[in-house]
Amino acid sequence: MICTSVLAENFRNIEESRVEFSPGVNILHGDNAQGKTNLIEAIYFAAIGKSFRGAHESDFIRFEQKSARVEVSFADSLRGQCIGMEFFRDKLRRVTQNGVKITRMSEIVGQFRAVLFCPEHLNIIKEGPSMRRQYLDVAISQLRPLYMRSLQKYNHILAQRNRLIKAAADPSSRRDFEETAEFWSRQLAHEAAFITVSRVKYLELAAREVEACFAEMTGGKEKPELEYSPSVRMKEEDMRDERRCEEIYAAQLDSNHDREIAVGATLWGVHKDDVEIRINSRPARQFASQGQQRSLALSLKLAEGAISRRDSGEEPVFLLDDVFSELDAGRRAYLTGKMKDRQIILTTCTEHEDGSEITDFGGANVITVRSGEFIHTGKEN
Repeated sequence: MICTSVLAENFRNIEESRVEFSPGVNILHGDNAQGKTNLIEAIYFAAIGKSFRGAHESDFIRFEQKSARVEVSFADSLRGQCIGMEFFRDKLRRVTQNGVKITRMSEIVGQFRAVLFCPEHLNIIKEGPSMRRQYLDVAISQLRPLYMRSLQKYNHILAQRNRLIKAAADPSSRRDFEETAEFWSRQLAHEAAFITVSRVKYLELAAREVEACFAEMTGGKEKPELEYSPSVRMKEEDMRDERRCEEIYAAQLDSNHDREIAVGATLWGVHKDDVEIRINSRPARQFASQGQQRSLALSLKLAEGAISRRDSGEEPVFLLDDVFSELDAGRRAYLTGKMKDRQIILTTCTEHEDGSEITDFGGANVITVRSGEFIHTGKEN
């Protein structure tokens, strides 16, 4: 799969630009705050249906403009397609696929597949559980649209249940909570079971890929391990059985109302789960060096791409946002070697003199970025 072009109008600092990409390596080169990451953000939105920067859609719209427009054109081995998006200040976005209006973003997630690797991902090992859950959710959603819908439903039910829990702190509302709690707990447990089983299956695939990548970088001296860690105590076989998993979640949610009311929130569920990452059976978060943590993060992103390729038969597009500047020479060389025969769109501020990013990729399509304008400067030798 390749991204052939992007059209952006009034998107952040981009007034109007159409950027054409080659099937191989594409380098967006320029100083900071010129618009490189803005273009990556626009492309990735077409893949996952939201901003990886956590931005509200109104933030996409250029100053003093009423709307913004993005068109991401891409092609796989069968056909070319186009995802169009319009963002407004005073109404919901408008999305089209090949000119046909789409009512839900989840309908197009997985059509255009991309793997994003940015400096924040290098912290996936040492940061809190939410970052590791996000890694799973983004990766699985592109493979299985049902997963994204289940996750959205879960979050809706969770919000409703939390409102009831907070209201139950008032004794006059406690009876209302007790009368409806079982219904919402069962609904939450049903979605939690599907999400848990999906995450566990994905982690099994990812673990093999991560182990292989990590061995290549370290010479096989250390063995990484990935294990799903649910907030509810359950056996490994329970996490592969949706019915059993649902029963365990429901029982936990139904038997701890007092504790949840005291805290004012749902204390158990997939929104509290984590992924345990270990090296030689020791928690990587506490014991891994910075270099080991970065090798693990790099392995996780490469695993995401490998799993997507096996699932669809197509290589996803790799979006590398200023990540090369955060890697040492060895890991940069390893990543460069792994990117052969794939489309890459990367951003960098690095000039030629240090022999890094740009010259690591012979024959790259170099695009200079200045104040939201994208200037094709030709192939890099």
